[in-house]
Amino acid sequence: MRYDAIVIGGGHNGLTCAAYLARAGRKVLVLERRHVLGGAAVTEEVFPGFKFSVCSYVVSLLRPEIIRDLDLPRHGMELLPLDGTMTPMPNGDYLWRVNDHYKTRREIARHSRLDAEAYDEYGKAMIEMGRFAKPILGMLPPDPTSLDPRGLLGLLSMGNRFRGMRFHDRVNQVQLLTMSAVDFLDQWFETDVLKATMSASGIIGTFLGVRSPGTAYVLLHHYMGEIDGAFRSWGLSRGGTGALSNAIAAAAREHGVEIRTQAPVSRILTKNGRATGVVLENGDEIGATVVVSSVDPNLTFLKFMDERELPGEFVAGVRRYKFRGSSGKVNLALDALPDFTCLPGPGPHLRGAISISPSIDYMERAYDDAKYGQFSRRPYIDMVIPSLTDPSVAPPGKHVMSCFVQYAPYDLREPGTGSREPLLWDQQREAFGDAVIDAIAQYAPNIRNIILHRQVLTPLDIEREFGLTEGNIFQGELTLEQLFFLRPVPGYARYSTPIDRLYMCGSATHPGGGIMGAPGKNAADRILRTS
Repeated sequence: MRYDAIVIGGGHNGLTCAAYLARAGRKVLVLERRHVLGGAAVTEEVFPGFKFSVCSYVVSLLRPEIIRDLDLPRHGMELLPLDGTMTPMPNGDYLWRVNDHYKTRREIARHSRLDAEAYDEYGKAMIEMGRFAKPILGMLPPDPTSLDPRGLLGLLSMGNRFRGMRFHDRVNQVQLLTMSAVDFLDQWFETDVLKATMSASGIIGTFLGVRSPGTAYVLLHHYMGEIDGAFRSWGLSRGGTGALSNAIAAAAREHGVEIRTQAPVSRILTKNGRATGVVLENGDEIGATVVVSSVDPNLTFLKFMDERELPGEFVAGVRRYKFRGSSGKVNLALDALPDFTCLPGPGPHLRGAISISPSIDYMERAYDDAKYGQFSRRPYIDMVIPSLTDPSVAPPGKHVMSCFVQYAPYDLREPGTGSREPLLWDQQREAFGDAVIDAIAQYAPNIRNIILHRQVLTPLDIEREFGLTEGNIFQGELTLEQLFFLRPVPGYARYSTPIDRLYMCGSATHPGGGIMGAPGKNAADRILRTS
């Protein structure tokens, strides 16, 4: 059987792309290597009775138009608001920001009255920055090297919108693209723990520290989320992030998409410079008019293709593309709730995120370990306990805790030799897990006594299991030289490739990572306009 389009990879972007193509009347096949859909946005019962969002665990960036167009709530998507962030401090105090702005303002005032005043102004400024940046998420990136007037018009439109901003907003926008998260926040706030926790959003998925230039943009990238129209809101998917992926898959199937799991692709077929289909690892050949890859450039062009079929300059660009996986994940099955010294007992502070980010120096020292090829002995940790808002993911009276951890460099350095080797993770995995538990125990001493099971995922594990090169959760770093018309390779940021009718639709394309769906939708729009 021949298809109008084959989508490689059943992650949320691949499923979104397939759904939009089928919605337009195309006959589409999705091929997923694993036994379960979702890619990194997946729910799995790792231990009996305990269901984990194994990799991606929170939702905010999913585009509202995708929810609307695919009618995802009807297909089972339900987002549960995540109420704020609590940061425990070594002196027994805490910072607890919630979704109620006035409560948060009073909490910040407890640490600094000046910061409470600045928090209002900062919020207004970031909303303006978000309003400017959000339309870019759905744009087809212009190619500034091309004389195509459509691309030039896109750049002109951006320039006109930038010129229409207030002077201070224009200054902020430039600073966000060039400054470090800490330097940017220093202009607004004085409280160390507040700046440390806020700056954490600037390092997610990057091999950079909170003082590294360029991290302010990543902070904005994570600030643009919304749930039900509420700006800067984060949430959990009922049933885990896999339930969200399954909702997109259900919408795709409703429009006629065929989805196969346990169907790994071994090669993309081409003829005379044009994609013609794929070969599966079992030897089956499947033909298609268009092939769309939602996996990263390394797999697409250096594994699934013979690089001799591609221009040398393009291959060099793919090889230069930076992945630099820097994060790991520790998933815990708990017999009871963690008891934090700063706020003892159960309570609403456990229903939001819990951030181990007590100071800027703490965050930067965690990065220092990674710079020299070691995992952070005192890592930054972002924790959520989904079972408090969604009891379906754990047995009665039990809980699941998800711990996102930085830093965990893909290339570990072997002590005494200086050589870097990813396979060292097989010897260091449990030590990394121990370091995470030790860091939590400083603030919740009972944590060791309530752990029933733990799953430790290193960048090497994420690469092996989920097909993310170097374990990078965004299919490549969100650094300035890898954004917009430069993502993933200059000249090929418009979801096309040097091979005719071969497209990309994953997080390695504009606008990047997170459970967003925009790369999948944008790629489908491009394909429908050109083929």
